[in-house]
Amino acid sequence: MPLFRYKALSASGESLAGQMEAGTADEVIVRLQEQGHLPVEARRADEGGEGFSFSSLTERRELSADQILQFTQQLATLLGAGQPLDRALGILLELPESGGARKVIERIRDSVRGGAPLSTALEQQHGLFSRLYVNLVRAGESGGGLHVALQRLADYLERNRELRGRVINAMIYPAILLLLVVGSVIFLLLVVVPQFEAMFASMNVELAWYTAAIVWLSKTLRAGWWLGLILIAAAFFGLNRLWADPAWRLRIDAALLRNRWVGSLIGRLDTARLARTLGTLVGNGVPLLNALNLGRNVLSNRVLGEALEAASAEVKSGAGLGYALGRQKVFPRLAVQMVQVGEESGELDTMLMKVADTFDIETRNALDRLIALLLPTITVLMTVLIGAIVLSMLLPIYDLTGSLG
Repeated sequence: MPLFRYKALSASGESLAGQMEAGTADEVIVRLQEQGHLPVEARRADEGGEGFSFSSLTERRELSADQILQFTQQLATLLGAGQPLDRALGILLELPESGGARKVIERIRDSVRGGAPLSTALEQQHGLFSRLYVNLVRAGESGGGLHVALQRLADYLERNRELRGRVINAMIYPAILLLLVVGSVIFLLLVVVPQFEAMFASMNVELAWYTAAIVWLSKTLRAGWWLGLILIAAAFFGLNRLWADPAWRLRIDAALLRNRWVGSLIGRLDTARLARTLGTLVGNGVPLLNALNLGRNVLSNRVLGEALEAASAEVKSGAGLGYALGRQKVFPRLAVQMVQVGEESGELDTMLMKVADTFDIETRNALDRLIALLLPTITVLMTVLIGAIVLSMLLPIYDLTGSLG
């Protein structure tokens, strides 16, 4: 079933936005109306048009990713201790410090008290809980092991958080160093170079071409900084529109995947995410085809996403998962071979989790190698740029001193 993005207004006038799995956009509208909301927009999630926006940075969710993880862990613990679902939700209602989190849990509890299963109650929370989350809970309900499914889901969310945090933490220092490079160059051009420029003008010094180039760059930056800001803004919004174009995104993702420096990192990172997602879903009783459909949502690279979709079609026709993935020639061979072994031994879910662990380690190693390359490269770049600017200002003074001596 396709995934739709929707926007609606609640009965109190609150703006709602989220995702819903449905057959058509009309079905999404009907379901929103049944929930007492006024539909504003409903369209397929894969249609594009969802570029980056500043509002996405400032938008506040009622439940953060960390709060969802905490909610899952606590609910799994309470259900595992024998507490009924209604009572467990009532206990959790007293724990959150934020009002938004309490409102979400209260809505879930009221829905459950009204006779709805937990999966349905979660699905009604305006896209706060992903399709993967809802389907895992639904599988746990149908299999009679809801607390086990929630515990596995909590483990999955925890491992994903660790992987995402590892990537972010690894890139923080290079990003700070790069900002220092840019800031230092701008400071030199705007503050230091003008002082030398005034001195050269008063002394009527004939400047070498490299010094004249730096002086010209400083003048241009001082006189046209507003034009630079306009160009940066235009480039930002232009890239934002391009980013919303599926064909352009596909070409960029293909180029990134072929890149010798970042391609292997992206492949390993997405393979680890996909394997852990499929392993968790299959291990909780979700049919493989449904798991493959959900698994595409965790892939950041669209080339890999399309390859997974093609593999899903082959699996639907009766092919094995390992064979279907191998036919796409974009997934790591080790992962494909491990999946084939898992299918032959009848332990696909276990082998998928081993694939995830293996590629978690490979992702960490690839990140370490990338950082080991980035840090000296940025350091050398900073040294060269700052050194070039400083020397271009000092050499005319040395030449003048030498001629006077």
